[in-house]
Amino acid sequence: MSDFMLPDIGEGIVECEVVEWRVAEGDRIEEDQPIVEVMTDKALVEITAPEPGIVTKLYVPQGQVAKVHAPLYAYQLESEVTGGTGQSSDADTAEAPKAAAQAHSAPKSRESSSSHAAPSNSMGKTTMGKVPASPAVRRLVREHELQLNDISGSGKDGRVLKEDVLAHLDQTALVPASANQVSGQPLVRSEPQTPRVEPLRGVRAVMAKRMVESASTIPHFHYGEEIDVTELLALRERLKPQVEALGERLTLMPFFMKAMALAVAQAPIVNAQLNAAGDELHYYAQCNIGMAVDSKAGLLVPNVKGVEQLTLLDIAREVGRLTTSAREGRVDQADLKGGTISISNIGALGGTYAAPIINAPEAAIVAIGKTQWLPRFDEHGAVQRRAIMTITWAGDHRFIDGGTIARFCNAWKGFLEAPETMLLHLG
Repeated sequence: MSDFMLPDIGEGIVECEVVEWRVAEGDRIEEDQPIVEVMTDKALVEITAPEPGIVTKLYVPQGQVAKVHAPLYAYQLESEVTGGTGQSSDADTAEAPKAAAQAHSAPKSRESSSSHAAPSNSMGKTTMGKVPASPAVRRLVREHELQLNDISGSGKDGRVLKEDVLAHLDQTALVPASANQVSGQPLVRSEPQTPRVEPLRGVRAVMAKRMVESASTIPHFHYGEEIDVTELLALRERLKPQVEALGERLTLMPFFMKAMALAVAQAPIVNAQLNAAGDELHYYAQCNIGMAVDSKAGLLVPNVKGVEQLTLLDIAREVGRLTTSAREGRVDQADLKGGTISISNIGALGGTYAAPIINAPEAAIVAIGKTQWLPRFDEHGAVQRRAIMTITWAGDHRFIDGGTIARFCNAWKGFLEAPETMLLHLG
């Protein structure tokens, strides 16, 4: 039997949370099969099996913290299970881990020869004491705060299926109602239950810490504006077929980023950062624009590097890559570092206004609201239907004042309202 040690995940990480076991004790595993998902303070990491075998022990329960270089799980090599090591089959049956392997492969006649080798009991437990169920079913059971042992499985060897869980829930819901109907007593609501406690770990813990630091150490000020993106939407519609023919997706984000990098050239201070001592400003020639992504792991802000040197197509590729990675919680560390200014597209979720918090140590962030078709007067006083997008900037008031952010915003707005003007700045 071998122990699998939690490997060094990098970036000085010494521990991580076990988010979900993909296997149970007694399961047969193949090389490169996903075994467990762990959450570091940066992202979700999937750990795979180094070689085939049988899982004999899970050292760290789900939701608990695992230490780097400490045993994560134990397994029996495939060669040992099949007798490749020369050990006798009688010796195999004497060991509990190998009995677990028999639960998958031993014939029934052999199962009846030993009470310890039975593959399942009436409630579907395996020889390792685990009720067989898929990870999705286990997650469903946890969400409803049930115990897998209380549910009768209708699958093979007592495996609990999704419909078994749903049937159990229906049955549980009917019991108190029936009791009340029989007794003739009115329905009585139970007292408020003790709230479910969930440790704050991983990306969410980092988000909580950094937002508190940013909000408590950086004096924020906010500045709002409306941007007419009617022409920008029309330009995107004209370019979309060409971009899609290249296998990419063209959203408005690449335009926001490119226009921002051009505007930064007119107001470099918004792309600067104050040092920790608060006595120096560091100006960055490269514009690394972060984009807030609502991932399943929590808020992540990967950034597109060197936007000033990229084409719209280049930026679209990077936005697509980072969005996919972030939503899966698997962003590379390098993509999370080095940001100089950020965009939060809250409008994608339907919000019109937001007061963002600066992604320290950056100097500014803009929250983009949803675009609405609204009536507006043209230069002749006639009412037109225009696409209006609301935005709200947050700036570090220690070195950016209202006039600076207003001029910078006007420059950015100018590029977005007349997107053809960006052509003048192509290198």
